[in-house]
Amino acid sequence: MSKLNTIDASTRDPEEQVRFPVADELATRFTAAGHQLYLVGGTVRDAMMDRLGNDLDFATDARPERVRELLAGWADSIWDTGIAFGTMGAAKRGTTVEITTFRSDAYDRMSRNPEVRFGDTIEDDLVRRDFTVNAMAIDMATKRFVDPHDGRGALKRRVLDTPATPQESFADDPLRMMRAVRFVSQLGFTVAPRVLAAIREMAGEIERITAERVQVELSKLLLGRYPRRGIELMVDTGLADHVLPELPAMRLEIDEHHQHKDVYQHSLVVLEQAIDLEEPGAEPDLVLRLAALLHDIGKPPTRRFVEGGGVSFHHHEVVGAKMVRKRLRTLRYSKEITEDVAQLVYLHLRFHGYGKGEWTDSAVRRYVTDAGPLLSRLHKLVRADCTTRNRRKAAALQRTYDDLEERIGRIAAEEDLARVRPDLDGNEIMRLLGLPPGPLVGRAWRHLKELRLDRGPLDHDEAIAELRTWAAAEGITPPAGS
Repeated sequence: MSKLNTIDASTRDPEEQVRFPVADELATRFTAAGHQLYLVGGTVRDAMMDRLGNDLDFATDARPERVRELLAGWADSIWDTGIAFGTMGAAKRGTTVEITTFRSDAYDRMSRNPEVRFGDTIEDDLVRRDFTVNAMAIDMATKRFVDPHDGRGALKRRVLDTPATPQESFADDPLRMMRAVRFVSQLGFTVAPRVLAAIREMAGEIERITAERVQVELSKLLLGRYPRRGIELMVDTGLADHVLPELPAMRLEIDEHHQHKDVYQHSLVVLEQAIDLEEPGAEPDLVLRLAALLHDIGKPPTRRFVEGGGVSFHHHEVVGAKMVRKRLRTLRYSKEITEDVAQLVYLHLRFHGYGKGEWTDSAVRRYVTDAGPLLSRLHKLVRADCTTRNRRKAAALQRTYDDLEERIGRIAAEEDLARVRPDLDGNEIMRLLGLPPGPLVGRAWRHLKELRLDRGPLDHDEAIAELRTWAAAEGITPPAGS
């Protein structure tokens, strides 16, 4: 695509010519039909930040059905899934456009659902938007820059403020509070003092929003460039008390007699270190980031003070895995993401003790088998979980884990650890023992798998002998000649 000429918010005037084929073609069609067309919102913001993508947002005075007519014969494809809210979508030569009729909605403030009302001016449309940096527009016919709420100034200062008062804005749509912390994470912005005060005052209003919508914003926050900033804002304003209460619960009081790490601050550091271990150039890893942030949420309910001035968190990984499942299900995360994060939390302590020389090859096999496809993420989580300031201790932990990874590699090369299976399959077990399909076959299969994990691969005759020994102990008589 031929991109929009980008506008640097600090050095270039927004009134400069904005030209690229898709936008110019649309402007020509709408102008010829007697309608206005504006590039709006996040598209203008991103253009001014030199981060414009292939998704463009427009606003128009044309009603949705008229927009459909104007797109027909021009767009490669058209969709109207948002037509109830005045939005038509289309694609043209790899660029996606959404065109929305000017809005001047009213909210009942009992839910976030607006009464959709179409407006007649771009100014009325911009005042209903969430933040001033998203309330700018460019008239595509004249290239006139429209900025009634000084969004350009806010963009220069990298500050999030609202076109109306923040109390009005958040009362209309409480999800905007989550969008604020998300933009802090994605763009590195700060929030204006009045916005910060309003979020603290109105944090509980987020409970009017469905879990699915909150989860989308939380995920975008975690996948942002500065997730720690967004998380800290969410906790400091009280939003986390309603969205992810396990986070502020990790801010355990530290007393002078029972020393332990600040679990909340430790978790933020682990998150940052896990992000540093993500594959260069790859997409951000939501599962790893959730696991890093939540790996110690089981510590508060398992904290016990020990005589002599110590603290224990026995089985916090087990409790934490259960808590993760409950919270992520509440937030409507997929079953796959929920189980992957819970399993990483459950396994994150397994490594400790390896350096004491207690791990047999069997223990290494079980570590790999239990991690399964999560092994590479588990490697990153365990390494990120080292936040000690003692450089000697930190270096020793990393060397020990290096040794474990090398050992995994060696055993994997010898035994194909990625596919640990019993040395006899279910069909052969049934044939040798004369069993029909059923629970006994499963028990025999699991017995052989345990042997495989303990002793490594068995040759075929040895596996048959072990199966017969197990069958005899179970009172199973194999058929003659098997």
